[in-house]
Amino acid sequence: MEIKNQCVVALTWTLKDTLGEVLDVLDDPAEFLIGGKDLFKVIEDALQGHEKGARLVLQIEPEQAFGDFNDKLLFLEPRALFPADVEEGMPFEGSSLPAGCNPEAPKDLLYTVSEIYPDHIVLDGNHPLAGIALRLALKVEDVRDATEDEIGAGSAGAGFFRIEPLHAGVPGNITLH
Repeated sequence: MEIKNQCVVALTWTLKDTLGEVLDVLDDPAEFLIGGKDLFKVIEDALQGHEKGARLVLQIEPEQAFGDFNDKLLFLEPRALFPADVEEGMPFEGSSLPAGCNPEAPKDLLYTVSEIYPDHIVLDGNHPLAGIALRLALKVEDVRDATEDEIGAGSAGAGFFRIEPLHAGVPGNITLH
C-alpha cells in the first residue's frame, strides 16, 4: 500500500543531531497518522508515495521542527522560590510555577531548570531540541488505512512527533512527546 493522506504508517528510526550524536532510537514500530497532527510536515511530505520497507534519511532544519532557540523564553527567577532540592534538568509546568515568578512567563509552557546560581535559577521554556538541525533515518515498517476514529482524532495515538503549539504567541514552540 502506498503512503498517502488518511493512512497510518508504522515507523522505526534513529534521530541524530548534525554532529552525529544519537538523540533518540525507536526500535519498536510506532504508528502515525499521515494527514493528521502526529508528524512534522517535512516528514509527512517525504513519506508520501513510499511503501512498506522504504528507508529514508531526512535533514530537518530547526524551522521545520522545534523552531529556533528563543532567548525570550529564558527567565531568571529567585532561587528561594524553588524547592531546596532543585536540580538542573528538573521540569516545571508554567501553570504551577511558584508565586513570585515573572508574571510574563507563559503559563502554558514546560520549563526546564537550565542553570542554578546561589541566588537565582534559570528557567528555559524552549523545547530541548529548539535551534538544532536533525537527521532522521527512518524505516516504514507497515502501512494501513486509518480508522474513522483516528481520522476524527487527527492522530494514531503514538504522539512522538505530535505537533502541538503550546503558546500561539511564541514561534517555534512545538513539543516532542
